Amino acid sequence: MHIVVILPRWVGDVVMTTPMLRAVRRHYGAAARITGVLKPMFAELLEGTGWLDQLVFYDRHGRDPARHFRAVARQLRSDPADVALVVPNSLSSAALAWAGGARRRVGYARHGRGFLLTDSLPPERPAKRRGGLAGWFAVEPVSPAAHAMDLAERIGVVREPLVTQLATTAADEALADEVLARLFPRDASRPAGPLVSRPAGPLVVFNDNGAFGPAKSWGADRFAALARLVLARRPDARVLVHCGPGDREEARGIVRLANMPGVASLADESRLPFGLSKAVLRRAAAVVTSDSGPRHIAAAFGTPTVVLLGPIDARLSRSEQPRTVEMRLDLPCSPCGRRECPLGHHDCMRLLTVDDVGRTLFALLDDAAARDRVA
Repeated sequence: MHIVVILPRWVGDVVMTTPMLRAVRRHYGAAARITGVLKPMFAELLEGTGWLDQLVFYDRHGRDPARHFRAVARQLRSDPADVALVVPNSLSSAALAWAGGARRRVGYARHGRGFLLTDSLPPERPAKRRGGLAGWFAVEPVSPAAHAMDLAERIGVVREPLVTQLATTAADEALADEVLARLFPRDASRPAGPLVSRPAGPLVVFNDNGAFGPAKSWGADRFAALARLVLARRPDARVLVHCGPGDREEARGIVRLANMPGVASLADESRLPFGLSKAVLRRAAAVVTSDSGPRHIAAAFGTPTVVLLGPIDARLSRSEQPRTVEMRLDLPCSPCGRRECPLGHHDCMRLLTVDDVGRTLFALLDDAAARDRVA
């Protein structure tokens, strides 16, 4: 049996499909060949999991025509699938499954694409009607994790808990060792004598980036203040500011404002592969992050994580991860789902105080330390 899984275009959404990928592999075992259709950069994100037998790279907005719609449809048609699980809700993804020759095409009937699917699941669960015309069309927000598992269940896969999962390779871990040793290199308390390694206190990772837009950002000044708070309580801690290729300057800003030797960032690393992100987020004692891809990577390793939620409905990003604390304010305007604050005040993030976030972070660190003592 050949199963094609068309994966989403966002980092966090891809991570949230991992419970479904794991469930499909467990259900069919060696009796199925599973092909993932995904953006090229996500190959490294899923490396080490072993759930996909082969990869087909698809990026219809990219520069390489071999990865555009027509070329990928031809590639899929040369080895047609028995079943295609169409995880994204876009019209183009359903069209790709149809043009690629999949005999059975399973997806949600949204955006007028039901005619391209053989198994059309109804739009997500209806929400409680709030009144007005819009209430007739409201749907209950469903996370990509639950959405993807619904598709697998439609083809007979036994439903599993929505616990995300990733893996690191030996090369990922070696790169993280090298980077962390360089960023936190010396014991500054020794003015003379041979160079020695700086004591490896708890690694606390901050992340304030996300491709969605500035509305999710907590701000460099608040993260810098939180870094100072962490180091005041735990002088041996190492605070690492995570970033992607497009967020280097923002990460440098946090380090510059914190102005402490225990705070460093990935901003000056020549390469920022997913393997490095996975390895540092896996070994962190705790992570404080906006609602973005790194939040889901950390959760996939069970890392204690504080998620700062602003404009996004928490239900859209939820899986069943332990040791994840979501912080949000119950404001009349939130969640609005906008990339920039339409009211200009950004209160949903601005009013999350450093002291409140710090208390939540320290509770997670203390809980992790207590578990380590018991172990």
